[in-house]
Amino acid sequence: MTEGQEAPRHCNWVYTSSLQLAAVPSAVSCSRMLVRLTLTRWKLADYVETAELVMSELVTNAVRATGLLDPEPQTWKIKEEHVIGVQLRAIGTSLVLDVWDRSSDQPVARSSDDDAEGGRGLLLVGATCKQWDFFRPHAGGKIVWAELELDRTAKPPPLSTMPVRIPGATKPPRGPVHTMAEEALLQRFLDALYQWDEPRAV
Repeated sequence: MTEGQEAPRHCNWVYTSSLQLAAVPSAVSCSRMLVRLTLTRWKLADYVETAELVMSELVTNAVRATGLLDPEPQTWKIKEEHVIGVQLRAIGTSLVLDVWDRSSDQPVARSSDDDAEGGRGLLLVGATCKQWDFFRPHAGGKIVWAELELDRTAKPPPLSTMPVRIPGATKPPRGPVHTMAEEALLQRFLDALYQWDEPRAV
């Protein structure tokens, strides 16, 4: 887990907290833990419930797209490709949730009367958030993101770290896909630093 902060021109701050997880169902609870711990540290605890809900939907979709669906997968079945990445970014009065997976397929929000499995979670995300979308980072795969509007800026403790213990079954395997996840989330953070003073696509 990494937590970084940067002060671009005019002292506008961008905060980020990210984590790579195995693409298994328990990643959902771990991502909620990251949301809860991070927003509490950032003095945004009253947004935890909403952000946890949105993160849960995005992570569930990522696991369905690229992971194992067994609630208790055997360790030997978790391969190098079973990795997702999650990230929170606070930019002024915006909170952006990023979820990376290795599939480049465009996510589709299905209508409530659609009989197909999956996709309905994005309807909930759309109803809850200011906006959501996806993009394909240079590293590969895709990031689905959602933006929540805040009534104040984040205020984390200065020069501090936040270690997070990942349960064994949810610890992501190291390999090329883990690196892709790291690079994709880093790109999002760097883009936020360079684009904060322009009309930006979060």
